[in-house]
Amino acid sequence: MSVYDRLKALGIELPPVAIPAAAYVPFVRSGNLVFLSGHIAKRDGKPWVGQLGRDIDTATGKQAARAVAIDLLGTLHAAVGDLNKVERIVKVMSLVNSTPTFTEQHLVTNGCSELLGEVFADKGAHARSAFGVAQVPMGACVEIELIAQVG
Repeated sequence: MSVYDRLKALGIELPPVAIPAAAYVPFVRSGNLVFLSGHIAKRDGKPWVGQLGRDIDTATGKQAARAVAIDLLGTLHAAVGDLNKVERIVKVMSLVNSTPTFTEQHLVTNGCSELLGEVFADKGAHARSAFGVAQVPMGACVEIELIAQVG
């Protein structure tokens, strides 16, 4: 089954590449690696604002991370032209806007990781880091960046 068939089965439509909010580009390709800049969680086209452990729970944070994964897929599609060319999701780095006592950043980030597994199957298994941070740009609850290997 192609990546696009899986996306269709999941009811996912790829969004266009978001316009960068500062002085950077959405992606850079170097050899067979594509580096995607951090994408913040959005809901209804606006930053999904909040802090885990204060006004957002783990389950909602996981939904936000899944939403980020969909945006990342849109950017990855724009970068390579065909998601079926992805040979491997290499690395995901997640920044979770959280209180000092919140310790479930890894569970929040699963929202992204699990979707990548659903879309790319074994090629979606990746190395990962999940950090709790004091703030994310625009007050978003989650920001995630990704590295992919392409053919």
